[in-house]
Formats: sequence, structure tokens, C-alpha cells
Amino acid sequence: MTDGIDVGRALRASAPHALLDTVRDHLATAYGATSVRLYLTDYGGTVLSPCDSLGDEDGLLRISSSPEGRALGSQERRAQQVPHGDAIDHHLPVTVRGDRIGILTVRLPGDRSTPAVLDELRQVVDQLGHEILVAERDTDVYQRVRRISRLTLAAEMQWQLLPARACTAARYALGAQLEPAYAVHGDNFDWASDGDELTLAVTNGMGQGIDASLLTHLAVSALRNARRAGLGLADQAALADQAVYDHYQGASHVSTLLVRVELATGRMEVIDAGSPQMWRLRGRTVERIELDRQLPLGMFEESHYAAESLTVEPGDRLVFVSDGVYEAPAPRGGTYVEAALARGLHATRLLPAALVPGALLRDVAEYRAAETLDDALVLCFDWFGDGLD
Repeated sequence: MTDGIDVGRALRASAPHALLDTVRDHLATAYGATSVRLYLTDYGGTVLSPCDSLGDEDGLLRISSSPEGRALGSQERRAQQVPHGDAIDHHLPVTVRGDRIGILTVRLPGDRSTPAVLDELRQVVDQLGHEILVAERDTDVYQRVRRISRLTLAAEMQWQLLPARACTAARYALGAQLEPAYAVHGDNFDWASDGDELTLAVTNGMGQGIDASLLTHLAVSALRNARRAGLGLADQAALADQAVYDHYQGASHVSTLLVRVELATGRMEVIDAGSPQMWRLRGRTVERIELDRQLPLGMFEESHYAAESLTVEPGDRLVFVSDGVYEAPAPRGGTYVEAALARGLHATRLLPAALVPGALLRDVAEYRAAETLDDALVLCFDWFGDGLD
């Protein structure tokens, strides 16, 4: 780094709540930065919230209409000339493995805004993103910044259960979103990759509020426990089914869609245990993948599950939706799946996986002529196969 300053080392030594101050001090010393601002994406994925102005609604930036938001959407740095001078604001996406955390805006003198310096700033934001994720284990600062309104307790439990909202690897990309972001209770998603395979889970616990969240929490934890023990997909479903039944004795159940993808071949195993649906966009063709319906987790004692096989091809997009999406009613009758889901998938086909869920959920809200949704989830899975190797 310039002047021998190791920003990564400084960030690792920083207090968890003081990462922005550390970056600000170093960028001022190394590059002459006169302003350094960090904005984090809110839970709803609609605004950028400034770290320096906690609770200040005037400081919020709309992702859809601000230069910072456009940088986040394009995942490319953007330069903005500062009025009355030669300084330039550089909007730099802070992204970790495809998860779009926010934007770091660095104001530099015009003569310091060189390609070499901007390349070094890219390294800074990469390090900052990783350190924010680590720091969240020890401080609530960044969690509070992301909240433009208070989460319900059920939503708090659901968001803490999630892996991330996006992930990008050589062979695939993932993106997912829950709505209503600040009051979701039963819907959830999970994923994990060990290098040889990718496992996805889309779950929907029955009921409302805390009861639905507790039910889903039990099911997801049981699925993770079985997965981390190295069990196959059918055994994962069976273990989670037994865990839910043992606690609720059939009074509550969890609708679940489990997917395992063999990363070397694109071969998939799928278990449909309830209501989430899987749709495929292949070329310009949109179709629902009809699966063998099996019992939701926890409905009966000792249910048995069997995985069925599919194969994804390079360029395929799979979209998983909960019943809050496909059963969303229109004011004049009909449902979203009947009238608009295929159109929505076509309309978003050029978006990266990370942006598809939010776009579809906004389309559902517009279709319902309502500002908020019932519990709803969209997960988008793009398969590149060998395309990026």
C-alpha cells in the first residue's frame, strides 16, 4: 500500500465498532482523502444508511436514485465531481463474496484520483467488507445502521438465522430476500457449499409471529445439524422432520424445499416437502418444475423422504418462491402465479441473481396494489457450470 501502510493489519487491530474511523485515518494519511463515508444496505434492500448518522432519516440514500445506489447496483466504482473545486467523490461497492454490504465514498483531490490509487482503494474496501462481517460478532453498530425502522422480535430471529443475502462463486450465484423485511416471521432460506456440493433450503413455518419463527428456527437448526454431520439429503429431511414432530406432536409443521447440487456436474437432488415452488428460466422459456409432493416436516411421526434427480445446464436460472409470492392475490381476483410470475421472471432475466429477489418482491407488491407483503421469500440460483472456469 502507499507509504507502506497496511490497512488490512490496521483493520484487524481496530476495535470492532471503530472500523470506519480506522479506514478514515489511513486514507487521509495515505491518499489525502478529505472525506470518507460508509453506507450500509438496509434490511429491505431499498436504501443506503450512513454509519455516521445513526437514526438520521435525512442521511438515507435511495438505492434506486442515488449515485451511490447506482454504484451498488452495477458493482462498479463511480466518480462524481464535487462542485466548486477539483475534488472527486469515488463511490466504491463494499461486497463480500457477492453479498452487497454497502458503499464506501472517498473524496480525493483530483490529482490523487489516479488509476493506481483507485485500484488500491478497491483493496481497502475488500478488506473493510470482510472485517465488518467479523466485527458483527462483537458489536451491534453495523446491525443498527442497517435498520431504518425497528424489527419485530420474530424478524430479528429470522434475520439472525440467515447465511447472507447473496453469494457468488465460480460455478453459481445466489440471491435471496425476505419480506416484509422488518416484520417477517415464518419464511427462511439457507445455503452452504463445501467445494464439492451446494445445499439449499427454503422453509416456511406455519403460523404467525414468534410461534412461526420458533418453529422455523427449530427446523433450520435441525437441517443444519444433519447436514454438518455429513448426512444425505433424505436423511437431513428425516432428522428435521423428527425434531419438529417430537416438539410439536404434529400440531405444527414446516413446508420445505431441499436442494443439493453436485458442483462438478450440475446434477441435483431435490426433496419437495411442502409449499415452496421451484421455477426455471432456460433461455427464454419459463416453467414451473413439478416435483413429487412429500409431507411437510413434522406433520407425522417418522415420515420417510426420497430425493428425485434433476440436472441444471449452464445458463439456467432457478427461482424458488414461497406461497406468499405465488399465492399473492390481486385486488380483482386471481393470483400472482397465474397472471404475473412468468412475466416477472422474464423482466428480471438480465439482472444478476443478487438483485432478482428484490425486483420480484417489488413486482408482487405492485401486483397486490399494496405497499407491504404477507410473509414472502424469493431465492434466485444462477448456474454457470463451466462457464467461468
